[in-house]
Amino acid sequence: MTTEDIKNQLKQVKYPGFSRDIVSFGLVRSAGFADGVVKVSLAVTTNDPQVPHQLKQDVDRCVRALPGVKEAIIEIAVAPVKAPAPAGGGNLAGGTMPRGIKHAVAVASGKGGVGKSTFSVNLACALAQVLDMQGRKGRVGLLDCDIYGPSVPLMMGLNGRPEVEGEGNDAMLIPMEHHGVKVMSMGFLVDDNTPVVWRGPMIMKTVQQFVQNVRWGELDLLLIDLPPGTGDAQLSLVQTLPLDGAVIVTTPQAAATNVARKGGLMFQKVNVPLLGVAENMSWFTDPAGNRHELFGRGGGAATAEKLGTVLLGQVPLVPEIREGGDYGRPIVVSQPSSESAAVFRDIATGLLTGLERKSAPAS
Repeated sequence: MTTEDIKNQLKQVKYPGFSRDIVSFGLVRSAGFADGVVKVSLAVTTNDPQVPHQLKQDVDRCVRALPGVKEAIIEIAVAPVKAPAPAGGGNLAGGTMPRGIKHAVAVASGKGGVGKSTFSVNLACALAQVLDMQGRKGRVGLLDCDIYGPSVPLMMGLNGRPEVEGEGNDAMLIPMEHHGVKVMSMGFLVDDNTPVVWRGPMIMKTVQQFVQNVRWGELDLLLIDLPPGTGDAQLSLVQTLPLDGAVIVTTPQAAATNVARKGGLMFQKVNVPLLGVAENMSWFTDPAGNRHELFGRGGGAATAEKLGTVLLGQVPLVPEIREGGDYGRPIVVSQPSSESAAVFRDIATGLLTGLERKSAPAS
């Protein structure tokens, strides 16, 4: 039995809370077989004592299924995640908050097709409007971490390339800005006709650079639009940035809420608190004023209850939201007096209030 045979077998073992296996995550340091004994060495970075315990059980069970294995020795080297810097806004394990950023919040969904990026763009613009009214203009950032399918530049009405300050290792990207929001996306760095075909380590490196090598300036909140699922981008982000929390986006039907719940559980496993669930495409109102719940009813509230968090709001299904994304004029900007814009501002206000409450010193 070769090392490659053992590693192929270990591809069945998923990192707790994620859909990706420990081999592709690069956690297997060595693997060998001699005299009926399999020896596997792993290296993980976590502050959760349950993670190495779970991995040891899963790896042991996995390798014992190989023919000829009589005994398994599993060694796991655990390195703690760096605590966030005191000046940062985060309160979680996962790297150091870049200077000047007060809060960092991820927007995630378990599956695609629920309008997560559309939601993120409108929420970012709503946050900018709310903060502008408080005299804090230009203090919202939007980081598009959907490496494979970046759509934020289109929805924000941005194109071109970001400027670069400095050279070599000291080079910093300057985020582009529109509608009062600073934006960084892979969409600025690749041509429209160039697909991104990358393996996990390249994605993880890009996410780290977007956090560490972008001159965000002073931000009250950095909103991070994550790709669907529980893979490389999610793990890289929680290990790079001390997130203050995550917002889960879903539509009402079970096909979406069942997967959204798994996405929420993933964040809980890596010690990122859930700030709430947002239900998108909740209902459609026809010209006669009749409401139609095309995707069912109550899915967002039920998901929030199962995850032990709150329902932040329900966004109606209206053509203007889609049109705003297509033309780079989010409905919060193009129709600020609309029902949908009001919903986004209510969610933004509730989110800011919750973050301020969490960061307030205990009395």
